[in-house]
Amino acid sequence: MEFLASMFGLARAGKTEELLDLVDRGVPVNLSNEKGDTLLILSVYNDHTEQAQSLLAREADVDRVNDQGQTALGCAVFRQNEVATKALLAAGADPRLGRQSAYAVAEIFGLDAMRAILDAHSG
Repeated sequence: MEFLASMFGLARAGKTEELLDLVDRGVPVNLSNEKGDTLLILSVYNDHTEQAQSLLAREADVDRVNDQGQTALGCAVFRQNEVATKALLAAGADPRLGRQSAYAVAEIFGLDAMRAILDAHSG
């Protein structure tokens, strides 16, 4: 159990090489902690964009919702991370998913530039 918990620390700290090595050895890419946070959600929230992109390449679920109703896309919008937002949208993330959806986050915090990215993707 402690080993699996350490995976979330690697995701938060941006220890990309170590994290991906363990995922490649069989740790589930969609592993979630007691709060429902996935490795992808934690990577995005902590602004580890390249790490998040590597998890996406390993088929991390872009639409997992944590216990607070947050998704990786909502976290990317909150952090105003345009690169991560675009990568998640390109991977199929739903901007309306979750109680704290990406659209809701953009509206609540007045993030017009992020809203424009979401709108451009939605057509």
